[in-house]
Amino acid sequence: MNTVSNESNLSSNSSNGSSKSIWTNIRFMRMFIAYALATFGDWFDALAIQVMVAYRWGADPLIIALIPVCMAVPGILLGSVAGALADRLHKVKIMMICDLITVLLTIAILFAPSAAWLLPLLAIRAMMGVFHVPAQQALTRQVVAEAHLFQASSMNGFVNQCSKVAGPLLGAVTLAVFSPQVCILINACTRLLSGAVLWPLRHLTEKKEPSEPSALDGSPLGAEESAEPLFTQWQQGWRFIISSRTLLSTILFGCVGLMAILMIDYQFTTLFREIKPGNEALIGWMGSSAGAGAVVIILLLNRLPRIGYGWGLGGGYLLIGVGIAALGWLGPQTSEIWVIIWGLCIGLGNGLFMVTLNYLLQKETPPAYVGRVFGIQNSLSSVVLVVAPLTGGALIRATGASHTFQYIGMATLAIGLAGIILQRILWEGKHPRRLELKGELGQESVRQP
Repeated sequence: MNTVSNESNLSSNSSNGSSKSIWTNIRFMRMFIAYALATFGDWFDALAIQVMVAYRWGADPLIIALIPVCMAVPGILLGSVAGALADRLHKVKIMMICDLITVLLTIAILFAPSAAWLLPLLAIRAMMGVFHVPAQQALTRQVVAEAHLFQASSMNGFVNQCSKVAGPLLGAVTLAVFSPQVCILINACTRLLSGAVLWPLRHLTEKKEPSEPSALDGSPLGAEESAEPLFTQWQQGWRFIISSRTLLSTILFGCVGLMAILMIDYQFTTLFREIKPGNEALIGWMGSSAGAGAVVIILLLNRLPRIGYGWGLGGGYLLIGVGIAALGWLGPQTSEIWVIIWGLCIGLGNGLFMVTLNYLLQKETPPAYVGRVFGIQNSLSSVVLVVAPLTGGALIRATGASHTFQYIGMATLAIGLAGIILQRILWEGKHPRRLELKGELGQESVRQP
């Protein structure tokens, strides 16, 4: 009980910015460790599931293509609703319940006899992530001092990118020694540990913001908001995003760039099969170099107090575009080292974009709306995740892999360049609602950077 009391008493300290270092924020560190365990487990068994479906079951390519689609559909259907629930219910309990159900579903995947059973289980498991992410982001906004938000986003991005590198590599080693089922079981164990790390926070009193006016109508955001119907809170989330030019510009800009990137995200094997047909390991080198590039840029960003939105979002897409286009110009005689170099470039851009995006959405959103904003953003991204790969596949069939990579790379580069050039219009202009909030609250924290 003393542990719970002490952690609860930390709420006001971290929220008011009195915590001197994010490393002394016990509640955030518990969340961070739990997130690291869950993320590592997810990437650890991702390779195992692909191997089990493609090699052990010999599934049709169409079935393999349905795996990311099934995992994206829950986000489309429930993303914005999950965000509203995250703002309405106890966030730690949502995260713990999602971890527990994920453990049970992962164990069920062990016994799936065919793809007909596997795909629904993967979809339901992905649904747990749809509810988990907005709850985690909303709680982070409450427990982390505003001065540490950028560092918190960098740390989460760092562990995510490290998991993308270490998870598949360690998973491949485990596959070579054991079987895909062992990898899947390890993921279940990491999720169980994630829930155990969060367990001491189950009685955490989540801080309300009764003195903070709503960005919609100036009314207080207090305990009475939880009595509102879920559909009303869902509508408020959409109205808040539409009323905020910064958030609306960010989400639309992110979806446009994501559409371009995801058109070729599942086609790197197609490209390398065309230009380097005898080198099956090339996709692994490219993926690892991209992860390493993201880790490097996140470590550098973690030393900064903040970053300009236009440079972070636009610059990230610009670097990704350069890397994709350059890969499209590679030929059979090109040295493999260039695949690693351009993979690093893509990773640098990806890390820069993701850290800036998460930081912006948290900083520019009042604590009571963070869950809804992240839920809506996740829902729109899931729509892109379904549409873009199919469009990219059709384009590759029509023009070839190399030309498609060149076109998509140049388009992504142009989107990033536009973000940098137009950053004062998209992100740095003063929105009337934000000025009104500043005038009423008298706080620097609501000022546009």
